[in-house]
Amino acid sequence: MTTPLRLALVQMNIIAGDPEANFAAMEAKLEEAAALVPKPDLIALPEMWNTGYALTDIQKLADPDGDRTKATISAFCGKHGINVLAGSIAQLRGSAVTNTVHVFDRSGKVVAEYSKIHLFQLMNEHLHLEAGAETGRFELDGVPAGTMICYDIRFPELARSLALGGARIVFVPAEWPHPRLHHWRTLLQARAIENQMYVVSINTVGESGGASFFGHSMVIDPWGEVIAEAPEEETILVADIDLSLVEEVRGRIPVFADRKPALYDL
Repeated sequence: MTTPLRLALVQMNIIAGDPEANFAAMEAKLEEAAALVPKPDLIALPEMWNTGYALTDIQKLADPDGDRTKATISAFCGKHGINVLAGSIAQLRGSAVTNTVHVFDRSGKVVAEYSKIHLFQLMNEHLHLEAGAETGRFELDGVPAGTMICYDIRFPELARSLALGGARIVFVPAEWPHPRLHHWRTLLQARAIENQMYVVSINTVGESGGASFFGHSMVIDPWGEVIAEAPEEETILVADIDLSLVEEVRGRIPVFADRKPALYDL
């Protein structure tokens, strides 16, 4: 495990319905992040970066089995020795499209896949996408971690299940639009505070699919403090995190030891 862990979050403008432009932008951003000094331990991308919310055409735009994404990012990881949480993509599986995160280790091996469990009806995701059925747990350089996607942060049970499974850090790729900046900040900080873990969010910017996205990608520590936050424009947000703080916070306020799960009617 590397301590501190250096993160590089790619906050990018996604062009809805144009995978070619988005792949080109993504590859350029990855190389830009890899050239940072010191080099990051992990680079993370936002939600649905390959297609944006072009949902009416998503069947023809989605990456079949994620093959193009996997080949491109695996080669990048092998070249640079950097972990990549590849945001999420529209991925075609048989006749269904999922909103899926892929996590790659430093050698380029896919170590986790997670498909968004909670589909956002206000953007008609439920009409065009198939929901996932498993949580997103993985290890990052030996550190237990997890991932959720965007709307998932409104469901505290999911974040708690990742924390109970050992996660010290949870990543949240998103396309979170105006006007709900207050919800974005509050929900992310709440998930960090109540689970005493790092929460790392990667949002997008610009206009896409009739919505306006405000950025504000954030790194939040286990106390709920925002230690890094992006502006409302394309950028690579860099932050160093000390994962020993998770154990310190959990030791000072023993939330997990004081839980009464037998009394919770869930």
